[in-house]
Amino acid sequence: MNNDLLHRIALTLVPNIGPVQAKILVDHFGNATDIFKAKKSSLDKLEGIGEKRASCIKLFTGFKKAETEIAFIEKYKIAPLFLTDTDYPKRLLNCYDPPTLLYYRGSANLNAGKMIAIVGTRGKTEYGKQLTEKLLAGLEAQSATVVSGLALGVDAIAHKAALKHHLPTVAVIAHGLDNMYPAEHAVLAKSIIKQNGGLLTEFRSNTKPDKHNFPSRNRIVAGMCDATIVIETDVKGGSMITAELANGYNRDVFAFPGRTTDTKSSGCNYLIKNNKAILLTDASDLIETLGWKEINIKPKKIQQELFIQLSPEEKIIVDILKEKEPAAIDELNIKSNLSSSMVAAAILNLELQNVIASLPGKMYKLL
Repeated sequence: MNNDLLHRIALTLVPNIGPVQAKILVDHFGNATDIFKAKKSSLDKLEGIGEKRASCIKLFTGFKKAETEIAFIEKYKIAPLFLTDTDYPKRLLNCYDPPTLLYYRGSANLNAGKMIAIVGTRGKTEYGKQLTEKLLAGLEAQSATVVSGLALGVDAIAHKAALKHHLPTVAVIAHGLDNMYPAEHAVLAKSIIKQNGGLLTEFRSNTKPDKHNFPSRNRIVAGMCDATIVIETDVKGGSMITAELANGYNRDVFAFPGRTTDTKSSGCNYLIKNNKAILLTDASDLIETLGWKEINIKPKKIQQELFIQLSPEEKIIVDILKEKEPAAIDELNIKSNLSSSMVAAAILNLELQNVIASLPGKMYKLL
């Protein structure tokens, strides 16, 4: 049993000890094991800890839960990243409430030189989809790492566009790594890991995607990046929370403007109007503002590859679309006689190979 890892996990389980208090303790004692070994008198005199929290540490008995989590980590080859670890996302350390411990699956560098967060509405429009894809196409030469939350809508589009343009992408999730939410993004999550990306969370296994977990997830998205880009959002919602958090962390925030009558752009327009976001029109605006070097590359002509080797499942989907397009996901499921997971995997691979394109309403067409 890794004794220090046991105490690191245990520290996240102690009642009344959140990320802020844990950082105070780690900064003072240097490691998790010494926190639990410390005398109560040494703990309660620390500013921000006090007698009540010191008692919670000394009376803690939930080490069995920590042992169970270690078994899960080892079984699924998950990397636990503590505040003091070399691979811990260093940008988060500049935030007042960095996660005490992160659980990571993947190979993307969490301390890459260029990291951007992309957030937006779950009910995306074709306008938002085009903005996201155009932005990431313009950042391909920058090799920027794209961070988002794997949610429906803009998040999923951002991850897919990053994969398409060979950009590392990290999905920060609001639950444990033993399940995937939403379930329909399980295939996308596997593709992210396969293509040198990663899945990151501060939540232990068996943690459900409860509503209150998402603001905590959003602070990681905002804090681990140089800038947060808001594609489309109403004036209320998770994207606005992420933008506010990024501002609070002194990160750059960008937003694409939209029509004044479009509710899905009302949040972006609000951020720009109130000087909480820099108006963004394309990738060059971002590159210039962040001081990244402009790299001139020949634009790629997006077209269907004539000699792509399609899997049997992918060929079935293509043949259906040749007969009738656009086609809805339900229609593809029925006509293909494939399982829904096989259809989802085939569709994702075809999208990444520029063979098909997704349309609003979960419709698909050939390119």
